Amino acid sequence: MDNEFDVDLITLISDEGEEIEFEILDIIENEEGKFYVLFPYYENPADAVNDPGEYYIMEVFEKDGEEELAEIEDDEKLDRIAAIFEENYYNDDEEDEEE
Repeated sequence: MDNEFDVDLITLISDEGEEIEFEILDIIENEEGKFYVLFPYYENPADAVNDPGEYYIMEVFEKDGEEELAEIEDDEKLDRIAAIFEENYYNDDEEDEEE
């Protein structure tokens, strides 16, 4: 039995020039825009033990015909998008338990 599964990964570059890999947990598109919900990715699962378990929400914008990601500066918008993600995430978990 093969327990491996594919994860969607994205690499972002920090302000210090460091490349950081994230797993894409969700992509939310609504009237406010397009948003990526990201979680730090660890090739070695043991490294994830010390992670605080926080996810990040980045807003997509277009620059020179390319998609770029930026932090959401509006706290109210961030809260709205986080609520959508959490509702989707917990509803998916409940559906999986019912199956």
